[in-house]
Amino acid sequence: MSIRSLMTALAAAVLAAGSTFATSAPASARTAASVPGFDISGATTNVDWAGAVAAGARFVFITATEGTAYQDPNFARLSSGAYAAGLIRGAAHVAVPNASAGPAQADFFATHGGAWSADHRTLPGTLDLEFDPYGAACYGLGQSAMAGWIAGFVNEYHARTGRWAIIYTTPSWWNQCVGTSTDLGARDPLWVSAYGAAPPLPAGWTAYTFWQYAAEGTFPGGQDVFNGTADRLLALADGTS
Repeated sequence: MSIRSLMTALAAAVLAAGSTFATSAPASARTAASVPGFDISGATTNVDWAGAVAAGARFVFITATEGTAYQDPNFARLSSGAYAAGLIRGAAHVAVPNASAGPAQADFFATHGGAWSADHRTLPGTLDLEFDPYGAACYGLGQSAMAGWIAGFVNEYHARTGRWAIIYTTPSWWNQCVGTSTDLGARDPLWVSAYGAAPPLPAGWTAYTFWQYAAEGTFPGGQDVFNGTADRLLALADGTS
């Protein structure tokens, strides 16, 4: 059986049989057309990969870089562990828009773990946009400047990898710091973070691709769901969706 067929069959079997995900996720996330996963950073030093797969996980996001100076020292090991476990995995970059230009951070990310591979196991990289824990919520940028910074990042990432980056954000951050710009939603998949009921959508998107619905739960780190079937998740990884 090919990797493509194997991954699709495994995910379908787990969802059909039921898993811990079926009782831990919000009802709005527990549909037949959904696939569970999780997200971690280097702060998660040890992962029971086999246990996560047994509980239903089929994908994982792992933080790789921040700004243009920080590389997560555990990224390579965690990414290798996810691959060996059969998970589809994606790298994430924590944006620091007041530190350097978007294209510079995209280049740093693509060079240090964020590049895409056509191996049936790698999602396009994620741009992590959220409130600045060290200073101004919007990094001192106005909405137009922030939209321009994001566009610079995703355009450079596309030039480097051939893929449009996934955008991780909260509706509150996007509405405050980017506003009503609709330039990104048509091409960049949305990974929305909203705990509780089905998430509201930032301007520009009509649907989410991934939803982070809790900070902890069945799997290590953040709890996520892909808004689609296992074959659509694989298509996103392969760049055929």
